[in-house]
Order: sequence, then C-alpha cells, then structure tokens
Amino acid sequence: MDKTQVFSESSWSSLENLGWDSEWDFLFSPFKGPYVPGRVIAVHKTRYDVNIPGGIISVPISGAMKKQKNLPVVGDFVVVLDNQDAATQMIVSILKRRTCLSRGGAGESAGEQILAANIDTAFIVTDPGHDLSIPRLERYLLIVRNSGAEPVIILNKSDTSEEISTIIDRVHAELRGVPVIALSALNNTGLEQLGPFLTPGATVIFLGSSGVGKSTLINALTGASLQKTGGIRENDGKGRHTTTVRHLIPLDGGSCLIDTPGMREVRIWTAGNTLNEAFDDIIRIAQECRFSDCRHLQEPGCAVRKAVEDGLISQERLERYRKLHKEADFEKEKAEIGLKRLEKKRYRGIARMANECRDRNRWQE
Repeated sequence: MDKTQVFSESSWSSLENLGWDSEWDFLFSPFKGPYVPGRVIAVHKTRYDVNIPGGIISVPISGAMKKQKNLPVVGDFVVVLDNQDAATQMIVSILKRRTCLSRGGAGESAGEQILAANIDTAFIVTDPGHDLSIPRLERYLLIVRNSGAEPVIILNKSDTSEEISTIIDRVHAELRGVPVIALSALNNTGLEQLGPFLTPGATVIFLGSSGVGKSTLINALTGASLQKTGGIRENDGKGRHTTTVRHLIPLDGGSCLIDTPGMREVRIWTAGNTLNEAFDDIIRIAQECRFSDCRHLQEPGCAVRKAVEDGLISQERLERYRKLHKEADFEKEKAEIGLKRLEKKRYRGIARMANECRDRNRWQE
C-alpha cells in the first residue's frame, strides 16, 4: 500500500479528539479549496504522519517550507494540500503554535531544538531511586515553563520506596509551587490523580530519563501495550531507550498524549524570566544586596550570602541558581553568535547577487 494512503481510522478520524477547537478553526479559515487541517502525530526523516479528517496520511512538506527550514514537529496543527491525489499531498503551512517546548541543541550544536508543540501539561516523570535529581528536575521545569505549558512532577514506582512522603516533601521544598504526584504505573495505583490534567481536548507530554517508566505509564493510561518497556541497569541506575521517536497518542476521554525518548542531556534554551520565577526567593533577597550587579560570590554586603548563612536559602540551591544562570547566559550568547553568522551569510549572498547584476549590466552596455 502507498504510504500516503490513509491507514487508520476509528478515534483518529476526529480532530476534536486531538484538541481541535474554535480557535484553530479561525486560524485555518483563510485556507480555501483543496486544503484540510491536520495534526502531526509522528515525524520521520522526510515524511510526517498527519491525522486529517478521515484518518492518517504520511506526507512530505512543501518545497517552500523546506527552503525556509520551517519544519513541523509532533503536536503541530498544519494545513495539508489534499486534492485526492496521494502523490501530491503535502503539508503547506503550520498554524500558529500556542506553546512550543524546546531545549538547547544537544551536543555541540547551537540553537534551539523544538521537541513538541501545542502542549497543555508536561508530566516530568522520575522515580524515588537512582533517577531522582533535583537539578535535573529543575532543568525540565525551566524548559516547560519557558514553553508556556504547565509542569507536573510524577514520582513513578512510588511503591519501591518506604520514604515516599519524605521525598515528596523534599521535592515540594526544593521546587516550590509544582504539583507532585506519586503513583505506580506497574501496579496501576494512583493513576486517578492524573485525571484533572487529561480533560477533553487537552494535550500532555511525558518527559524524563530512560527507564523511569514513561512507557509503562502510557500503556496503563491507554489500556494497551503500545510502547515497549525496558528496565534499569542495576550498576548505575541508568535506563535503556525503549521509545525512539516522539509520537502523539489519543486517549478515550478525548485528550491525547505525546511520548518522548529519554533525554540524557537537558540543556536549557534561553530561559528568560522563567529562571527568575524558579528562583524567586533568591531574586527577592538579591534586591537587598549592596550592589545591583552582585554575583553573590565575594562581594561585600551580599544579602543572598547572608540568607545562606542564616539558613533561609540552602547553599545547594544558590549553587544551582549560579550554574543555571551561567548556562542560560551561555546559550543566549551562543544563539546570538549563530544568528550573526546567519545574517553575515545572507548579506554575503545579497552582495554576490548585486555584483553579478552589476557585471551583467556592464556587459550589456
């Protein structure tokens, strides 16, 4: 069967099950003729699985989008040219995103890596054992808040710890104002606590390291073995990748979820005000420092260091703030350098075209 042909129907056939509402209808309204709306449910190398009214199709993007490097991601609502000819079906536009989840490019790459779009809630999944890391959770919180989505921390495998209440209190104390839910996907206990976030039309995304049970949790919510599951190595507590691509899955209640591969590296993008929001206690106390540009190191009259001495802020929390602030500044500078290089390349191209035009006119004279 041709990959562009519809290969699934049932619950996928209704875009309302995937979050389509009157606002999306308004954004799509300028497109007339052989165009239909759809939502990207999976991204492959050169093709995109898109749910349109009637089922799922596999299509490329238009040449104009390739040229502009305007690439859809999982969760995007898109405009599809659908003139009944499977060979010419393609994505021609992306509807304006409500939220956009991104991080700094992995490895040595600069710039933004967009993970998913139009997310309402991000479930940050960890466990009370080897994987529990306040600094890592803090990084996830920064990229989620920067996206516009609401974060929720899920302590999966809660049945494996006898100190789960203490761990919850610790997470609440360190990461203030974030809902924390303890459950066990394997034993199907505590899943009802996710109900308020899985309302009709809502889209949630699962984030976390490999091996924390994201796939098991998704299988429990869907009631089917849609995802392969894997364990954790006993020697270092690190998980094995069982999910290799991001994809969107509908739930019976009218919401949908996006699974993601485990991330070994969580580099914050340009965190902006979200960093200050996450450390509002330090920011508030810093206003009392003698110097407005105090770095809270050795400067005299530092109110933040005094708060650490008085036990109002932990030294570990201050160190995390310093490290994240330094990283955010680095990512911003790296992005600006990349933008300047792009502008230089563009201007070089314009200058080359101007020279060629001038030479052509000279020969014609």
